[in-house]
Amino acid sequence: MDWQEISGNWVYIPRQPRAVIHFLGGAFVAAAPHLTYRLLLEELGKQGYATIATSFINTFDHRAIASEVYNSFEDTLALLQRRKYLPDRLPVYGVGHSMGCKLQLLVGSMYDVNRAGNILISFNNFSARDAVPLIGQMPSEFNMEFSPNPQETLDLVAGYYDVPRNLIIKFSNDTLDQSYTLGQTLTKIFPNTVSTQTLGGSHLTPLGQDFQWQLNSQAFTPFDAIGQWIKQEVQRDLHQLKEKMLVWLDPVGVA
Repeated sequence: MDWQEISGNWVYIPRQPRAVIHFLGGAFVAAAPHLTYRLLLEELGKQGYATIATSFINTFDHRAIASEVYNSFEDTLALLQRRKYLPDRLPVYGVGHSMGCKLQLLVGSMYDVNRAGNILISFNNFSARDAVPLIGQMPSEFNMEFSPNPQETLDLVAGYYDVPRNLIIKFSNDTLDQSYTLGQTLTKIFPNTVSTQTLGGSHLTPLGQDFQWQLNSQAFTPFDAIGQWIKQEVQRDLHQLKEKMLVWLDPVGVA
């Protein structure tokens, strides 16, 4: 099955799905997740993981976005089950990247979700002034902030988050990552079911694409060498991310 757009969700279903992934991307790339995260999600699809990637446009009201993406996902999942594209009772995993992590955490705190677990990649919980440079230049009386703000988000998770099994992934070259505080919060709630992995890569690693470098037909130049090196590095980091996700999703099956 190719990617299909269904009610604001981009859906990818392999021939014999074993589980469903509800995917939420980063703030500025979530509108077209079937393009921006295509390679990663299709690689997971080859291993039997169906994806329902919910598109969203970022606003200051993150609670409202979380409500919208959750209801959109649930409606689309029910529709796919009624049409027999997906079997009933498949396990559902939430996967979020950057702001998508925050939304998955809000969904797990605001709703009684039935999730087999969540994978939280490059968690980002900046304030509006830190996330949007223009706001930092405005007078303080404007007081524009995300809802919930960073501390309110962690407090909400500490008090209401109800998805015990979690994998937190951070990258060694990621200056935007705030997974440390998230790990502290989740470990206090679920001390035995939260795992943290640090992988090579950057905040953009999940967006890695399989670009084709056109080699010079006359001679192999230094630019060709650089292009090949970049491609190998991007693919290596993305491959490592995919493998860590697969092992966590099904440690018995991968082993």
